[in-house]
Formats: sequence, C-alpha cells, structure tokens
Amino acid sequence: MSDHRSLKPRGRTRIVQCIYVVGFMDLFGVSMIIPLLSHHVKALGAGPTVAGIVVSTYGILQFFSSTIVGSWSDVVGRRYSLLTCLLLTALGYGLQGMSTSIALFVLARIPVGLFKHSLSICRALLSDLVSESERPLVMGHFNAASSVGFILGPVVGGYLTEHEGGFYTSSFTCAAIFLINAGLVSMLPWSETLVQRNDTNSSNNPSKRCHDDHCNKSVLNGSHANRHHALLAGDTLPGSKAPGRRQGGLRWREVSLLQPAWRQLSSVGSKINTVASSDMWDLFLVRLLMGIAIMLYYSNFSLAMEERFSLRPKTTGYLISYSSTLGALAGFLVGPVTQLYRNNMPALLLHSTVLTCSLIFLYAAAPSVWQVLLSSTFFAISTTIGRTCITDLELQRGGVQASGTLIGAGQSVTAVGRVVAPLLSGLAQEFSPCGPPSLGVVLALAAVGLLLIRIPKWDERGMTKTAKHGN
Repeated sequence: MSDHRSLKPRGRTRIVQCIYVVGFMDLFGVSMIIPLLSHHVKALGAGPTVAGIVVSTYGILQFFSSTIVGSWSDVVGRRYSLLTCLLLTALGYGLQGMSTSIALFVLARIPVGLFKHSLSICRALLSDLVSESERPLVMGHFNAASSVGFILGPVVGGYLTEHEGGFYTSSFTCAAIFLINAGLVSMLPWSETLVQRNDTNSSNNPSKRCHDDHCNKSVLNGSHANRHHALLAGDTLPGSKAPGRRQGGLRWREVSLLQPAWRQLSSVGSKINTVASSDMWDLFLVRLLMGIAIMLYYSNFSLAMEERFSLRPKTTGYLISYSSTLGALAGFLVGPVTQLYRNNMPALLLHSTVLTCSLIFLYAAAPSVWQVLLSSTFFAISTTIGRTCITDLELQRGGVQASGTLIGAGQSVTAVGRVVAPLLSGLAQEFSPCGPPSLGVVLALAAVGLLLIRIPKWDERGMTKTAKHGN
C-alpha cells in the first residue's frame, strides 16, 4: 500500500524558485568565460590547431560524463550529486584562473568537463518536484532564466577583460558564482521534499500510468536511503531479491550514497544499460538531427551575413542578440502553448520541428535581410519549444525515476552534435555560404519524416496500455 502524502506547496515553490536562480547564475558565470577561452589559450602560446584541441576537450569529456553523472544523480540523490558537481566545477574554474601554461589549463578543464552537469541535475530535480502536466511550464521558465544569464554573462566578461588580468578575474568570479550556488543548494529545505505523492495527472489519465499502478514520485535528496523511507517509496532495498520499482515501462533500482562505490557503479551501469536497450532510439535520433540542424543554422551566421548582404559584424551582433533575447523570452510561452495543445507533446514536437525546418529553409533562401530577421524571430521561439518538448517526451517514456539518466543521455547526444556540426559546416561552406543551413534543412526534414513514422506507434502503444488498465 503506497503512502499518499503531498509535498507542501510552499516548500516546493521555494525550491523551484531557488533552482531558477541557480540556473541563471550557472550560465551567467559560464558565459563570462566562453568567449575568452580561445584568446587565452593562444596567449599561453598555443597555435590554432592546439588551441582547437584544448578547447574541444570540454565537449569530449561532456559526451562521456553526461549520462554517467545523470545516472549517478538518480542513484545517490539530487542533493549530493548537485553539490558535488557545483563544488568540483568551482574548483575547475578556480584552477583555470591560476593557469599560466597549456598543461595547467588542460588540467583545469578536466573537472569542468567531467562535472559541469549542474543544469541537467537541476532539470531532473524539477521533474521530480512537479507533476507531468506542470513540467513543461516549469522547464520553460527554467530555460528562460538560464538563457537570460547566458545573454548577460558575456557583457560582464567583456567588461572585466578590458582590465589587466581580465581572464583570471573572470575565472575567479565564475568559481565564486558556483560556490554561491553550492551554498544556495545546501540551504534548500530538503527535509520537506522527501515525500510520496501520486501524480494526479497520471492517475486521471490511465494511459500514462505505470504498469504497477503505483507510479509515485519521490525527490531523491540523498537521504532517502534509510530503510523506513525506502519502504515508504515501495522500492526494493539494495541486496534484496525483490524487483525494483517499475516506472514508465523501465525498471529501476535505487542505491544509497552510503553504499560502497562498486554498488553505486553497478546501479549506474544498470540504469544506463536499461536506457540504451529501451525503445527510445527514435527520440534520441530526432534530438541529434535537430541539434545538428540548429547548429548548422548558427555555424557561419556572421560570415554568411557579411558575404550575402554585406552586413557589418556590429549589425550582425545586434541580430544575434535580438534572437537570443527572444529565445529566452520564449521559455515563458512553453506553458501556454502546451495547454493550447492539451499536453499533446508528440503533436507539439512535430509541429515545432516542421516550423523549425521551414524557417531554416527561409533563412537559406532569403533574398534580403528582412527575411532573415523574420526567420530569426520565429526560429528562436520554435527551437525553444522544441527542446522542451523532446525533453518532456524523454521523461514521459522513460519515467521520472530515471530523469537524471535520461536528461544526461540527451546531453550526450547533443555533445555528439557539437562535434559533428562544425565538420559538416566546414564541408558545406566549401560549396556556398548557404551550404550549412541548406544541409540543416535536409537533416530537419529527416527528423520530420522520422516523427511522422514513429508518432503513430507511440499513440498505438499508449492505446495498448489503456486497454490493459481497462481490463
């Protein structure tokens, strides 16, 4: 028999609002550093090739660590994993501020590349705290807060760089921001969040119930591992022979932070293997295709504006800032739009993907700057909604009990796109300045075709589950 205690609304609201602040400060600090990295590496004596390799180490480490750290947050809880990531990231940026050679700089990038997953864990925590119907709204607001930080950060970083030792000052400031975030996370009312609640949205909609009809959410705050709480959650205690919790069609086991490292690693490997062997390849492939298409849109934007329309870099910068600002504000539209679609996320994902594909084509074929401005306006909105949709669908199909693993896997897929997109962009630019966005249109069309084929199968699977519960 499951426990039906509810999360105190005031305590939950406080945590959600604090996570918004953490997201804002996270990208604010990081975006102060990003534009300065290549210049700093070259100032340390690296050539263009070495500088490219050194800067790319972050993306490579993120690719391998995203899923692992996300899964680890499912195993030991959000609190301890988030604090660990924030503190080790602060260490990395602090070391970066002291780097006076290429070797020290590479050493400083290792903890950042391995543990800069605070945003992913924040998203997983938010998915733990809210119901399925509230999730797109909350995720949209979180993405908006983070995007505002990403817009403001370069302004402060540029100002600091104008002074002597500006890069080092920016690095230490970024490290301080992550320490402040760690302090904020440690002060959250975690004792109020270890609760058991039935997802009212799922209970009202039988097609979204789990197989055992007890699909309860618990916020994994790191203190859930004692026997009393584990039994309340209906989980199997580590080492027992009973099956683990079954959620969203996937089977999961939880392990305490106090358990031996080998048991934690075993549970992490089990979760990753479950996701890898699940029937979610279509969603990850759509994420990859659209990620590369969007990156191709932006890859040579400044150069293309100059070659196609003789636009000055300053004007292009204003256009990019305009698009980024709209993208941040679009996060507040996610909730109303999902309500308009009655939480039909597959349909919303399909329509946003079609719109994004059309806008990339409009940009590639634009005969004037005004058409580029028009495409940039709606492109920022469609991509923001699309990213939120695909994350929400991954959590729906995989289950919130593995939200860290699923979000981490999504970030690993995106990291692959970050590696592939520059290579494709370089090849496409050999033919035309419009080559990269034209290739992006092809990839987006492939994503649309895949969705048209797979969405009926998702609907069929949902109808099958409804029939089973009806019997």
